[in-house]
Amino acid sequence: MTKKNIQAISLFSGAGGLDLGCKLNDIEVKIAIDNDLDSTKTLDLNKEFSNTKILHQDIKNERPEKLEEHLSSKKTILIGGPPCQPFSKNGYWITHENRKMTKDPRNCIGDFFNYVRKLNPDGFLIENVESILHPVNKNAVNYITQATKKLDYKFKMVRSNALDYGVPQKRKRVFFFGSKKDFDLEEPEKTHYDPREENLFNSNLKPYETVGDHIKEFSKIKYKEEQENAEDGTYFKELTRVKPGKNYLSLCDGKQSNFKKNTRFWNFLLKLKPDLPSWTIAAQPGPWVGPFHWTNRRLRVPEIAAIQTFPKGYKFFGNRRSVQRQIGNAVPPLLGKAMVNYLANNL
Repeated sequence: MTKKNIQAISLFSGAGGLDLGCKLNDIEVKIAIDNDLDSTKTLDLNKEFSNTKILHQDIKNERPEKLEEHLSSKKTILIGGPPCQPFSKNGYWITHENRKMTKDPRNCIGDFFNYVRKLNPDGFLIENVESILHPVNKNAVNYITQATKKLDYKFKMVRSNALDYGVPQKRKRVFFFGSKKDFDLEEPEKTHYDPREENLFNSNLKPYETVGDHIKEFSKIKYKEEQENAEDGTYFKELTRVKPGKNYLSLCDGKQSNFKKNTRFWNFLLKLKPDLPSWTIAAQPGPWVGPFHWTNRRLRVPEIAAIQTFPKGYKFFGNRRSVQRQIGNAVPPLLGKAMVNYLANNL
């Protein structure tokens, strides 16, 4: 089966990272749903989704059966990344009463499976943060595993790092797959490797992508943004003393020490090094949370979009804070491409 014979329904679409992963596999996204208005307007702005039915809607308020009128006879996959706040390191969602996962209003995994149950797609994938695998979140993982099998799908879980798939950014995520067919491969085929680990070298793999190669063209004056200037901020002087590739810890030793070790988040005053990959792009970074550009400024929108592997010229709707959130929450399209390809090859 060619991938052109597959269609997708996207839930929690956001800025379209997983959706673009479908497009990179020649899979048409028939329907995209998100409850964030700016995100749906972002999708509307881009030609990749000119044939997509885009719905600004909470999936709880949409009847899955109504979506079938937009589908053809092609095989169907359901994709989505339910909100990750309940599973983040700073927001564990199970209380002392060990409440059920469906009681957390931010947790939409149960709603995702309602669509699986009603639409009976040929396969589906769920994306989430790596910390969903923390023991405190075991109820969530158990729910996904059991719901998948109860609905008669084969189950597969894949832990991924975006670096392994051509994204110039260290970004660890977990994908849960369901398919009517057994999974032939243990994991998606990687395209890149860490050149520092020579024992893992494979002639078919490329070295990790570096951030400098992906954002150097956006250093031109025409891309300058008002929000990038950090010179008037509290810790600008300290930022200038941090070497590329380092963070505040490099200022913790010596007589001129400004900080004590382990008193700040690891990405405080974190600065990119052009010949290395980037660290994770955050959705809502604090004022002195990196990564910063190696020239002591904040990153520009086209730079964070490029680090996430959005296509050049991809448009985002909303103010600067909203755009940062949309990009930071997105699945990097190249990572999405690898994961969607893995699912599509197992339908």
